Amino acid sequence: VQLQASGGGLVQAGDSLRLSCAVSGGTFSRNIVGWFRQAPGKEREFVAAAGRNYIEYYAESVKGRFTLSRDNAKHMVNLQMNSLKPEDTAFYYCAVGIRAISSASRRYYMDIKSYDYWGQGTLVTVSS
Repeated sequence: VQLQASGGGLVQAGDSLRLSCAVSGGTFSRNIVGWFRQAPGKEREFVAAAGRNYIEYYAESVKGRFTLSRDNAKHMVNLQMNSLKPEDTAFYYCAVGIRAISSASRRYYMDIKSYDYWGQGTLVTVSS
């Protein structure tokens, strides 16, 4: 399974960006998909995820501003980011989990260890 993330850039506070992640290989429709981010000097943190049933999960810090969408036909995962803030500045990584988990909890989707494959990261910089 390979992931290719794109869409990062430099924007001003309040602007929007759309990140995309193309996934090749594996059985995309059966996978969980997620976005994580890592700011300089900080640990990688959960941003958003979606299960096979399209139920979405978001970190509290982005809820209401970010929207994850998955397109099973195109094997794509997108992250629409609105009302960006300087604290959103980070490398953003898309990820895929291939394990068959029934009735996974929110905690499972938020856990880095639940994901098996990662994209290369795309940098989002938000200026104040």
